[in-house]
Amino acid sequence: MNSMKTKMNSKELENFIPHRKPMLLVNNVELGEDGMSYGSYKVTGDEWFLQGHFPNMPIVPGVIQCEMLAQSSCMLLLENIKGRTPLFGGLDKIRFKKQVRPGDTVELVCKLKKARDPFYFVSGKGLVEGQVCVSGEFFFVLI
Repeated sequence: MNSMKTKMNSKELENFIPHRKPMLLVNNVELGEDGMSYGSYKVTGDEWFLQGHFPNMPIVPGVIQCEMLAQSSCMLLLENIKGRTPLFGGLDKIRFKKQVRPGDTVELVCKLKKARDPFYFVSGKGLVEGQVCVSGEFFFVLI
């Protein structure tokens, strides 16, 4: 990972995004000198979304992996996000390449591609043990 200039844990991130437990899906996030966000989430196995997905074979749903990316990427919008609510405007080119299971730590890497307030376009990927589990592009509308 590159040298970082801004780092927050999930509690500190609550000052900027409206998500709260059990929907806060990032343990920490950093803004790199390279302008990218680097976050992570440790899947404990106790999460609500694993209770029925699937019995005897818990797998983190793809939509939850997308939400992890989105929350981590909010670090890229810090100058504009406070006091506003980020909503998904769209998802594109989303791919799931590896199952995410209890005990895994998802490393989240996101880059701001384009911004025209209130629209912010981001690309991102999630990795488990160096292997991509999710990747794609998405955009937010800040309201």
